[in-house]
Amino acid sequence: MSSSQFDHKLSGPSLAFQPLYQQVAEYIKQLIVERRWQPGEMLPSEFKLADEFNVSQGTVRKALTLLTDTKIVTRRQGVGTFVSEHTAQDALFRFFPLQADGKGADLPKAELISKELVEPNETVQGALALTAKDKTVKLKRRRILENEFCMLETIFLPSKMFLDIEKREDIPHTLYHFYQTDYNQTVFKTRDSIKAVLASKSDAKSLGIEKGTPLLLVTRVTESIDGKLIEYRESKCRTDHYHYQVELD
Repeated sequence: MSSSQFDHKLSGPSLAFQPLYQQVAEYIKQLIVERRWQPGEMLPSEFKLADEFNVSQGTVRKALTLLTDTKIVTRRQGVGTFVSEHTAQDALFRFFPLQADGKGADLPKAELISKELVEPNETVQGALALTAKDKTVKLKRRRILENEFCMLETIFLPSKMFLDIEKREDIPHTLYHFYQTDYNQTVFKTRDSIKAVLASKSDAKSLGIEKGTPLLLVTRVTESIDGKLIEYRESKCRTDHYHYQVELD
């Protein structure tokens, strides 16, 4: 990559009023979105980036620190800076908050119940900024911990961002890694809303519990690294011997 390419991008009107290190951070993020560097790939050194951007090494260091704080990149002491990758372990600690009482974090398995192309209802339209004419992929699955069903999930994805995913036979347990590697959709942030509900007859049958058992309904909207709304999901979680744990840092 030549310095002229970087200079042109850094002088664009959308970045002009930001501090220089934020301009550098935004452009590095854009290069990651464009797959100039793949998930898990090491970025050039601070010295090389500074030379290519025609800025100081200190400016690049501040930009990388900002990107590290937002988990877009990961720094390995004495090795370098890498594009963050949603591995199974990363998904466990950042995005799956349900745990069995008295037990440590454990990676759940998933049983896919169904997958289909559907028209979004009003709730899904509002969550994903879609219209009634847009199509969504609807995935239904059950999550398994301690050899029992602990959660029901209904997931909606904009079909234009996940073309033909409903035809895939290899949808894995860890969806966020799958989104990143197969559809170039990197999860950047999630927003969860939680309320108490009672298990319906259908919920009870699917989870192996009594109708009317208390559940937690968790609705989640997921945003990609480039600000797109890429997933809406509703999760019904057992509470009899499970708890919802969130760690903030």
